[in-house]
Amino acid sequence: MRSNSFIGRSIIKKIEETRRSKVIVYFTGDRFPFPARIAEDAVRPLYDHLLALDSSNSKIKKIDLFLYSRGGDISVPWRIASMIREFCDEFNVLIPYKALSAATLLSLGADHIIMGRKAELGPIDPTLVRTTMGEGTIPPREIAVEDVNSFLSFIKERANINDQDALATVVNSLVKEIGSLTLGRVNRAHHHIRLIARKLLTTRKEKMDEEKISTIIETLTEKIYSHGHGIARREARDMGLPVEYPNEKLEKLMWELYLKYEEFLHLREPIHPELILKDKDKHEIVDLPIAVIESVNKIHVFRTNIILRKKRQIPPNPQININLTLQLPPGITPQQIPKQAQKILNQILNQAAKAVPKIVRQEILRQSPIIGVEARFYGGKWIDETPREDKTSR
Repeated sequence: MRSNSFIGRSIIKKIEETRRSKVIVYFTGDRFPFPARIAEDAVRPLYDHLLALDSSNSKIKKIDLFLYSRGGDISVPWRIASMIREFCDEFNVLIPYKALSAATLLSLGADHIIMGRKAELGPIDPTLVRTTMGEGTIPPREIAVEDVNSFLSFIKERANINDQDALATVVNSLVKEIGSLTLGRVNRAHHHIRLIARKLLTTRKEKMDEEKISTIIETLTEKIYSHGHGIARREARDMGLPVEYPNEKLEKLMWELYLKYEEFLHLREPIHPELILKDKDKHEIVDLPIAVIESVNKIHVFRTNIILRKKRQIPPNPQININLTLQLPPGITPQQIPKQAQKILNQILNQAAKAVPKIVRQEILRQSPIIGVEARFYGGKWIDETPREDKTSR
């Protein structure tokens, strides 16, 4: 069901009045088990919102990005931060709750990071999907870049293996395990994430010294050993990040705005495919909202469709017996049957023959045990859901 209206517009206006700024919301939901991600497709609608805010073609004094996300594509934060900088003199982020991974990376480009009491940042160590499978044991689908670097450090520092031949043997086993191309991507991602973090930190109006920049990057990429660790505002400030605490009024407004999107995206209502498919093999979820971009002038909602289907293990040799032979009573020949009755019998046989494929499918399903559930996404896109009266009034 489409929103056909703004979600948090009234609260956005109040935050703008309090902050004397312009506010854009970028909210990627994390409804289990289908979270949204920071992705390149959000850059274009964000630009539309910036254009709508900048109607006079003069730079805005201050833009606040209200941000909620578990993360996403690490190549996108630089694009968003540098684009916003083109429209304002001061760029800040408002974090009511989660701004993890790529969202933390995006926050590094802000002049000020305003964190509420529940706000969390996270490590920015990237995760890659393997490009090739190595020999032997199949590795997990996703590979954390810092896990590979940590393994190599363990070999040298903790296991104290420094012999070149022994190190070559370890590297060869690693290549076989996860693939040479993936190792190459790991090395590139290792350097890329540090480069982007540095570029973002150096765009701030108030310049940081090189030692502080290096400390922040090293801490966020290497020294927080769990990717799931939540960095609260006090820890973030101690790290050297430009963190500010909102006053009581702003704190309340930020949380109220968060709750609006939490309710709209049903974040506290997990989707359980097993329960949905309890009495059927297939189910389709249509027009599911998973992310929002909103400002006082416009609203975009990312909607997608999902087909849920039970995964079955089809037996190699299913046993299916179907007998459509029509046996006449002894002593009765087809010629003795009235023509009308023959016609009816032929119709019955034709109907039975048409039902055979369905019977076969049902029998194969009956003999195929359920081994899981698969989800297929299709048709996902950002949709401009700005009410018509707001579009025509501008």
